[in-house]
This record gives sequence, structure tokens and C-alpha cells, in this order.
Amino acid sequence: MTKLATRVFAAALVGLTALSATQVTAQTFDLLTLYQSSLDFDADIAAAEAAYRAEQEAEGIALAPLLPNLSASAAQGQTNSNIHKGLQNSDFFKDGGLSVNLSQSLFDLPNWYELDTSEANSAQAEAIYLEAQQDLILNVSTAYFNVLSAESDLTAAKALETAVKRQYQQAKEQFDVGLIAITDVHEAKASFDSSKTTRIRAEGALTLSHETLARITGIYTENLFELDEDFPIIADPSNTADSWVEIAEENSLAIKAAQYAYQSVESTHSASKAEHWPTLTLNAAYENRDFDNYKSGVNGQTETETSNVFLNFNLPIYSGGGTQANVRRTRFQLEQARQQLESTKRLARLETRTEFINITTNIQTVESLQQNIISRESALEATREGYNVGTRNIVEVLDAERNYFTALRDYAAARFDFVESTLRIRKAAGLLSLPDIEALNAYLVLPQPETEQTTTEQY
Repeated sequence: MTKLATRVFAAALVGLTALSATQVTAQTFDLLTLYQSSLDFDADIAAAEAAYRAEQEAEGIALAPLLPNLSASAAQGQTNSNIHKGLQNSDFFKDGGLSVNLSQSLFDLPNWYELDTSEANSAQAEAIYLEAQQDLILNVSTAYFNVLSAESDLTAAKALETAVKRQYQQAKEQFDVGLIAITDVHEAKASFDSSKTTRIRAEGALTLSHETLARITGIYTENLFELDEDFPIIADPSNTADSWVEIAEENSLAIKAAQYAYQSVESTHSASKAEHWPTLTLNAAYENRDFDNYKSGVNGQTETETSNVFLNFNLPIYSGGGTQANVRRTRFQLEQARQQLESTKRLARLETRTEFINITTNIQTVESLQQNIISRESALEATREGYNVGTRNIVEVLDAERNYFTALRDYAAARFDFVESTLRIRKAAGLLSLPDIEALNAYLVLPQPETEQTTTEQY
């Protein structure tokens, strides 16, 4: 806000309780502090991180079938056998053994493609996690400036209510001495009641904005650092909509996530086609068994050792049509992923161009509203003077009051909209990061204590 607008806006704060600097400092939070708190509190970012970690572990699961599989087993027991027909015979011996088995896949295309799928899924989860970090930056910033915007709305609403109340009281005094008609009193009363409703709604909106910010950050604060009056409302003239779109197409995390999703389905489709291919596996085994008190053994003991090595070749021939059905299914899924990727690219282009237009519009709006505040103030003073000499009616005065404070509110809102648009375009382009929060936080200052002043000269 310009220095003139700041002076005018401050003069409009009639009847608001002044806060000491000590109270403000003790209860005030800046954007960076709240963002750092949200990192440990927000559930969405924690869920995205957990999903990413899970997909990383899935890579190890997919790799396991391609690595050697080694197992060992041991057994110990006893056998008691009796033969009752003919010559009676019996045998009793102890049996114990140890075996080791090794299996190694030598050629298995589906498993290799499944590994590719898992790696793509892991990369996709990482992109989603990084995008969730950008979402958190944007969500905290948006919630923060929504609070500041709601505070500005409430300040303007209170100032309007105070100004209209004074107009209403003056109208009653003028009516009592016969200077105006009762209709002017009713008009002033209706406008005063409307301003109270606006103020009540602004109070509710402010409370809700605080709740939204607390839900993300875990901190409920009544006071926030304000945006400095000197915050630059400008844009780099070298940046164009097309240049931002090119950056988005290269860096957008949403696009990267969709690309990895396509790669994942592509590998799955290749794996389904590879089910027709043969597999080759190496199997090796070693077994050692001991028989104690076995009659056929020397001194009642026998030991056996067995080892073998096999190459297992398996060629799928027919599986009831399931393999072909799975190939068709994954082909359709691949087309779905391709279309989703294209849709994501189009959406990224749209969001980038939209925010670029918003930035340009907000810059022009702020400049226009700066002049609008001056014009509205002049119009209000002129309308009041005209009312005092009988050339304007009370409805015109009340409209001028409302227009003036609306201009103040819209100016503050336009500045916050500019800040949010600059963050959103960087998010759409995949560039939003902690340094953006730090740079923005440098333009946040402690709120100035409010003082009781009159809105305009008494008349």
C-alpha cells in the first residue's frame, strides 16, 4: 500500500483497541516459522513421504527373484518299523540330515520388466513426494495470506461500520431539529445495519482462516507479520507466458509423475508380453543324512551324501487364454496412461498461462486501485460537503462511504493476490522451493499498533 493509502487506511480505524508492541511481538508468527512447523505437523506431507519410502522398498522386492535364492534345512528323528507277515522282522534307527538348496534365475524376462516397473513406480512416488512439498509451501503461504486478507477485510468492515454509525447518529440529530426528513434517518439506519452484517461476516471469515492455517501448521495464532508496504508489485519483463510454459514442461513435477506412471505401465505391458518367453533357472542341492543303529550299516551306522545340479527350462505353451487377455488389458492401461500424461501436460500449460495472466492483471489492478483510493476519498469528501449544503442526499453519502472503504479493501486483497499468483506460477513450473518462502518472509514486518483516530473531519 502506498504511504498515502496507508495514512488514509490508518485514519479509518476508529474505535479499534490499540495493542502494545510487547503484546504483538510475543504472539506474532512469520511465514517461515509457520512453514517449518507444518513440516512436522501436516499429515499430507507425511503420507506422501511414507508412500515414497514404501515404493523404494518395493524395488528390493522386485529385484529379489533375479538374485540367488539360498535355503538350508535340517531334520532329526527316529524310525521304528515292524514286519508281521512271514518272518518277523523289525528295525529301529535314528535319522538326521542337513540339506542346502540354491536357485538362480538365468533368463526370466517378466521379472526384469517387473523390476523396471518397480523403479518407475519409485521415481513416480518421489516426484509425488516432491510435489507434495511444493503443495505444502503453497498451502501454508495461501493460508497465511488468506488470514492477512481476512484481517484487512475486517478492518475495512469495522471502519465502515463506525463511519456509517456516525452518519446515522448525525441524521437522527438533524431530524430531531427538523433539518431532514425521517426517510434519511431510515436510509442511514438501514446502511448501518448492513455494515454490521458485513462486519459480523468478516469476523467469521477471519476465524475460519485462522482455523485453516492452524490445521496445516499446528499453531493457532491471532497475530501474524504483515506484508511490508514496500513489497515490490512488479514482474520481470523478460519473462513471457511462453517462456514460463517451456519451464513448466521441463520441470513440472506433476508432468514428471505422469511420465513415470506411463513408464511403469509400459514396463508392465512388456512383462505381460514376455510371459510367452521361456525361462531358464539353475538349481543346485546338497544333502547329507546320518542313520544311527540301522541294521544294514557298518556297526549300525550309515551316512549318505547327495549333490545335484540342474538347468530347468520352462516354455509356456497355453494358459487358457489368460496371457493374451493380460496383454490386451495392459495395452489399454498403457493408452490410458498416455492420455493422462497428455492431459497433465495440457493442465500444466493452462495453469502456467493462467497465473501469468493473473500476475499481469494483479499488477495493473494494484496500480489502478492506488489511484482509485485517492479518487474515492476525494469523492467522499465532496459528497459530504454537498450533503452539508443540501445538494447531495444521504444515500449518496452512504454510497460514497461504502465505495471508499471497498477500494481500501480491494487494494489490500489485490496485493495478496499478486503474492499468491507468483507462488502458484512457480509451483506450476516446478520451481517452488524453500528459498521462495525465505525471500517472501524478508518482506514481512511486525504489525504496527493501532491507534484511535477519526476517519475524516467532523462535519
